[in-house]
Amino acid sequence: MVYDCGACIAKYLLCGFNFIIFLTGSIILGIGIWLAVDKNSFIALSKVVPSEHLEQFTQPTVIEQASYILVIAGAFMFIVSFLGYCGAIRESQCLLTTYGICLIIILILEVTAGGLAAAYKGTAEEETRTFLKSTIKKYYASGNRTDAVSLMWNHLQAQLSCCGVDNYRDFEEAPKWDRSKVIPESCCVLTDKGTFKPLSPTCTTYPDASNSYKDRGCFKAALEWIMSHMNIIIAVGIGLGLLQLLGIFLSFCLCKSIDSHFK
Repeated sequence: MVYDCGACIAKYLLCGFNFIIFLTGSIILGIGIWLAVDKNSFIALSKVVPSEHLEQFTQPTVIEQASYILVIAGAFMFIVSFLGYCGAIRESQCLLTTYGICLIIILILEVTAGGLAAAYKGTAEEETRTFLKSTIKKYYASGNRTDAVSLMWNHLQAQLSCCGVDNYRDFEEAPKWDRSKVIPESCCVLTDKGTFKPLSPTCTTYPDASNSYKDRGCFKAALEWIMSHMNIIIAVGIGLGLLQLLGIFLSFCLCKSIDSHFK
């Protein structure tokens, strides 16, 4: 056992922090597995509380794709936090070292991605724009064929008051798109952003500058949103980075304290 005061603080800080992440990851993973193996029960449960806002999330394709995302995110949180929690509570140098290395790798990837994006800003923007257009072209659908990607685009367009990546013409290349419409409902001026209800009934077939945002691309709108919230984004990024550095510092300090105690 480790009796050093600093080591005890490091141990219980790691235990507490990782236990919270462990529980959160377990819940997310459990929900993801539930949706993957029994989506019908989720659909039936959602009908108990009728809601126009909830209905769009009960499409089988949306549930299936969401389950994959939840399983991956939950499994990642579960594994990393498990290493940190068990390593601290059991005072295992092997688990703590593995946990610390995982955090270092994550931090390096984050810093590298940020550095490359800043150094190659023009290329990064163009690649991002190309990728976003490909998601519309490959996946965007309307009506009963709506999936998680389509739902994400609809919410993005509704919240940012925009249409497509550059403009409404991005939807012309989507094979699953309803050709009877010029723009999706989410590109219109809306009375309810949650249900994508247009203010003008003719907006989707006869869009103009007064009833829609058909010429305002979401890529530009997103950049404007990021610039207007840059201070918050920087603060969150620094906060996450400091938490990761603290986790790395505590895990290796505890490792060193355990090693010195048993010598």
